[in-house]
Amino acid sequence: MSVPLLKIGAVLSTMAMVTNWMSQTLPSLVGLNGTTVSRGGTSERIVSAIYPSPEEGWQIYSSAQDADGKCICTVVAPAQNMCNRDPRSRQLRQLMEKVQNITQSMELLDLRTNRDLQYVRNTESLMKAVDVKLKTASDNPRSLNPKSLQDLKDKVTQLLPLLPVLEQYKTDARQISRVREEVRNLSLVLMAIQEEMGAYDYEELRHRVLLLETRLHSCMQKLGCGKLTGVSNPITIRASGSRFGSWMTDTMIPSSDNRVWSMDGYFKGRRVLEYRTLNDFMKGQNFVQHLLPHPWAGTGHVVYNGSLYYNKYQSNIIIKYHFRSRSVLVQRSLSGAGYNNTFPYSWGGSSDIDLMADENGLWAVYTTIPNAGNIVISRLEPQSLEVLQTWDTGFPKRSAGESFMICSTLYVTNSHLAGAKIYFAYYTNSSSYEYTDIPFHNQYSHISMMDYNPRERVLYTWNNGHQVLYNVTLFQVIKTAGD
Repeated sequence: MSVPLLKIGAVLSTMAMVTNWMSQTLPSLVGLNGTTVSRGGTSERIVSAIYPSPEEGWQIYSSAQDADGKCICTVVAPAQNMCNRDPRSRQLRQLMEKVQNITQSMELLDLRTNRDLQYVRNTESLMKAVDVKLKTASDNPRSLNPKSLQDLKDKVTQLLPLLPVLEQYKTDARQISRVREEVRNLSLVLMAIQEEMGAYDYEELRHRVLLLETRLHSCMQKLGCGKLTGVSNPITIRASGSRFGSWMTDTMIPSSDNRVWSMDGYFKGRRVLEYRTLNDFMKGQNFVQHLLPHPWAGTGHVVYNGSLYYNKYQSNIIIKYHFRSRSVLVQRSLSGAGYNNTFPYSWGGSSDIDLMADENGLWAVYTTIPNAGNIVISRLEPQSLEVLQTWDTGFPKRSAGESFMICSTLYVTNSHLAGAKIYFAYYTNSSSYEYTDIPFHNQYSHISMMDYNPRERVLYTWNNGHQVLYNVTLFQVIKTAGD
């Protein structure tokens, strides 16, 4: 029996991505961002943004629909420095057109939600019917032999955890209906603005849109960890630097830090570029330079709570460098870890030690001689860099293209070249593993860095001199209190 647990997992992917882009590149543009519907690993297409010159005064974010009928919706608002009066009719007409697009997309989303919800209701009835049959069989054991009875019990036990998921699914459907009503109300407000043409105070409108954004953030936070089921098509942010490198934003949750850091190369580098926002990074402007006191090795760096964690060149020492004070707060040897291309990823590049962060903290991925070159995962204490716990995955590191952590699970790709896929997953919560088959499009054919950002719920990659993002789709299982 297949139940379409679609929207609960898929909303995680694009909502986080678009929310972050809006907060970084369009500070005043907020609202119904990134609502998506997807099945499994189906890719989403992110809408494009139009960045007007400062003198134009308006910032417009487009809505779009992909080939599979999935829609991505945004609310458009005037820039902060124009939130008083603006008589220019051309920008106002553009604004009204975008709102109409939002309304149409929400209508399509509502139709699909109702269709899928009916299927969910039918599935729920079927499960209850099976449960009734089980009770009947229990009351009259002669109607079933012991083996058949046990099989039926096992199947029903597997289905029971889906009941709270279905309840949450129906709640989400009602939430979509309420959000649609909010968009309709906003459209009426904008029509009033069009009639008044400059005599309207935009402060109330801005407040309404901020409230909508707050509601969406609250909804996203309720959707916690899950299992990776899909990766979107690549979103190229910029082409800069050499073939190898890394780029990142702060992975700490929660964080209002919108800075972007770029570290070009993997060998003896010391220069870190810090950009104020993602928009500045895309344009290559408004950056400062940090000159690290010790050079780095590899591309497995991570920024966590305002500090850069990286592997010191020609050593297994991890350094914590604090950006604001421009000083090293702590450095510590990762005992037994290979370095200097002893146990790198398949692409080499001194990628022996890979530091990363997810929803549950700071991690190091490496290997040692006693582990025979297999990937080792260690959870680190962020202040002291002390190893808290270690797992041996049994997967050879030289056979891995890259790896990243999501919700305490390590996902490993089978190559850094074209045709790569996510091939292996190790679950630290249960110390177990499985082989996976999650494809993704390696657009520029040579990935030298791939890290997950839990705050934005996207994958950051450095691909042959291109800085690329991927959305992820997480499948969530809501367990009952007795599980």
